[in-house]
Amino acid sequence: MTDPLIRPIEPRDHDAWRDLFTAYGVFYETEFSPAVLDGVWAWLMDAAHDVSALVAESVGPVRRLVGFAHLRRLHDTFTAGPAWSLDDLYVIPEHRGEGIARSLIAACSATAHAAGGGTLRWITASDNTTAQRLYDTVATRTGWVTYEKET
Repeated sequence: MTDPLIRPIEPRDHDAWRDLFTAYGVFYETEFSPAVLDGVWAWLMDAAHDVSALVAESVGPVRRLVGFAHLRRLHDTFTAGPAWSLDDLYVIPEHRGEGIARSLIAACSATAHAAGGGTLRWITASDNTTAQRLYDTVATRTGWVTYEKET
């Protein structure tokens, strides 16, 4: 595959994004309800919302979305400046290993830089060693341990 086009998500991407996000949920053994899918889509279409998305579109005669990254702007109390969370990153299985995830991460970094910089952070499952091999080449693995509590 030729390098994909990395671009901001657009309204015309709804159905393809929904399929990709659903597949991302399956990868993490999560089934997203229609309300969640609709809610996240509404965030992505609201330019004033802190969550945005970049998509990877294949080039060539048949163009289709092959991946996405959700990016969220935060406020960093250690710097009193911006920070960023790469909340979700997904590439369809048949296009993994082609540099698409690396391109999406680079585009997220460039987007954050253009909007004021700050630290870009993301998490992955401890057993997702394939992703970690890439992440170890593009960022610094931290010593932070993540906890979560439903409220």
